[in-house]
Amino acid sequence: MSDFSFVIDYLVTQPFVDADKIGVLAICGGAGYAVAATKIDRRIKALGTVVGSNVGRLMREGFSDYDPMGMLEAIAAQRTAEARGQAEQQINDLLPPSPDAAKEAGVTDIDIVEAAEYYKTPRGQKPGGKTSFNFAPQANLADWDAYDRVEVFLTQPLCVVIGDKVGAFASQRLSMELYGRAASKDKQLVVVEGASHYDLYEQPGPTKKALEDLVPFYRKHLG
Repeated sequence: MSDFSFVIDYLVTQPFVDADKIGVLAICGGAGYAVAATKIDRRIKALGTVVGSNVGRLMREGFSDYDPMGMLEAIAAQRTAEARGQAEQQINDLLPPSPDAAKEAGVTDIDIVEAAEYYKTPRGQKPGGKTSFNFAPQANLADWDAYDRVEVFLTQPLCVVIGDKVGAFASQRLSMELYGRAASKDKQLVVVEGASHYDLYEQPGPTKKALEDLVPFYRKHLG
């Protein structure tokens, strides 16, 4: 989580930054990384997460078909084959290549369908944006957990935002776990009714509702 601390190292050198009023707001997998960073960098004074996820947990669950040991065995075999020059890198795409492909494949889960609608269309498709990963180096991620010891180290004020539409990426379950376990004495859980995971990325109605709680939260703790 050193990237967060490197950014803060820069911020505290700037004359327009109050080093005692630094907060973090993060979404989806980035929220999990923000949790891990906030645990260990006391310069972060308040944390907000929106549809937060714990990528390490997902690697052990859905991304490995709930067979993390089988995944680790496959990673070991892939690394050996690559080291011997017997295999090319294995690049796995986490999503169908298009919304139409998702429909043709019979995908019905709201998170996967909406992820394809977001990342595989101009709505969220950006130069350099990736929805795939190199399989062989993923063993470290499988062993990582963004929420490790949050009941000890995550003491800063916390605002957790989720939608109420449940999908495969488990942001509701994982965010509620974070809210329950965090040591923060000042924490709140915001449920945006009628919102899905991807609605809370950039859809005006749901994001407006989220900001109605997030803005006062930051004003209270950083104002």
